[in-house]
Formats: sequence, structure tokens, C-alpha cells
Amino acid sequence: MIDLKIGGVPEHFNYPWYITLKNKSYNQQNINLRWKDFPGGTGDMCAAFRDGTLDIAIVLTEGIIKDIAAGNPSKIVQTYVKSRLVWGIHVNATSNFQKIEDLKHATIAISKFGSGSHLMAIVNAYNQGWDASKLKFLEIGNLQGGIDALNLGIADYFMWEHFTTKPLVDEGIFRRIEDCPTPWPCFMIAVRNDILENNLDAVKKVLNIINNEILHFKKTPEIAEILSKRYQQKLEDVEEWLKITEWNAGKPITKNLISRIQNKMMSFNVLEQKKNSYEFIKNIYL
Repeated sequence: MIDLKIGGVPEHFNYPWYITLKNKSYNQQNINLRWKDFPGGTGDMCAAFRDGTLDIAIVLTEGIIKDIAAGNPSKIVQTYVKSRLVWGIHVNATSNFQKIEDLKHATIAISKFGSGSHLMAIVNAYNQGWDASKLKFLEIGNLQGGIDALNLGIADYFMWEHFTTKPLVDEGIFRRIEDCPTPWPCFMIAVRNDILENNLDAVKKVLNIINNEILHFKKTPEIAEILSKRYQQKLEDVEEWLKITEWNAGKPITKNLISRIQNKMMSFNVLEQKKNSYEFIKNIYL
């Protein structure tokens, strides 16, 4: 039995992994795949790659590309979710901030430097024509940290995935000012380099299993009701999310895709220098 450690955010995007793990699909291939939730998101998963405590991760595209460029010992093996991620820009429900322009000089709560909440705040600043070098950040760890920071007034706004935070908006904890969609496919599957070198066949089997699940995931009977209950979201919100979310069931990662994403990241000054796209990917289907 080959032991592999996989991680991702505890959100609805990763429910296909839950199904395959529950069905013991990996055990049937002699793989002991152990899932760990990372509420702190991509920044924490990148750190876990670096210290060797994580083998496979479902990570935000911008975060993993930036960290591989900075020396993270991993490669992207496949796009996981090919649609864009909709980031909500949130303030405390009682905040005086009313519109996006009010946030120009405000303090931003971010889960971790290099995380999606950090990098997308920079993208949003460029979209608004602000000087991104003057943005003020406060590291808060995770979603709960963002709630606390806005409630205490030590940060002014917080960017997190629209549908995950929708219940907080409905409850009157957050107020959403606006949305900021990613200008690239949102989630990638990345694997630590030494795992690719030593257990490539096992990684291929893992991807084959999850891709087979993804093929029919949205057609699963009552999937909207299941997700609504599990993630405590309104049924209509889950149905809307399912409409706009598209998974990638095995189409190989390409140099051209990574090159285009790097170009966009550089245009937003999220990436300092463009590198050869082969440094970021391992196309295991070749």
C-alpha cells in the first residue's frame, strides 16, 4: 500500500474527492490516500509542500504558480476546476464602507502572503486603477480570522470565495461590496516533485479516479441538495454555483496555458518575472 497525503480547502469544490475517498476507490488501487483540510488555503498548502508534510494539493492557480516561481518543489499536473473563481469583496455588515472606491486606502485581511486572498486583492487593485504597492495587509490565517478581523475593526475588507461566504452575508456578518472573478482557471492539482519522481504510477491512478468522478459529478442525483446540507448553503445558491462551475476531467496541462496565465499575472504585477512554463508543469499523460 502506497501512502499519499492530499490537501485542499474544506469547500464544495472538493466534494468529488470526498466521494471517491468515501467509496475507498484509492484503496482498491493499493493507495492509502489521506485527506487533510486546509482552512488557511493555498498559502498553507504551499508551506506544507515545502516542509514535506503534503504530497498532493488542490490549490489556487495564482498561488501555486507564484510559489513554484519562488522555488516551491512541486509541479502542476492538471487543471482541476477550469472555470473562474468568483471572489467576494466583503466588509463588516456595520461598516461605513459602501462602494468599492471607499476601499482604496483600507486595510485588507488576507489568510497568508502569497495566498489567493492576497494575490486577488492585488488584482482587484489593478482593476480599480489603484497603486497596488500602497496596499495594506493584515495576515489573519483563515476565514474565521477574517470574520474576527473585520468584527474587531483591525482590518477593513476581506476577499474570499463568493458562495462560501454567502451564508455570512445572509446572516448579516459580512456585507458584500462587489465581486472580483479570477482572470484564469481557478484550481490546479499540484504534486511535490519527489512524489512525481518516486510514485508517478500512483499519482496517475489518483488522477484517473478523480477524473472519472468529475465526469459525472454534476449529474449525480440530488447533488445540489447534498451540497446544500453539507456546506450549509441555500439550495438556490448551490444550484447557481453548479451552473457556473466547470471541472476539468483529465485534459492535460499545457505550456501555453501556463504561459498565458503568467502573462496575465505579470500584467497585474502579481508575478515579478516570467519563467519557462515547463518549470511549472509535469504532463503525466505523455
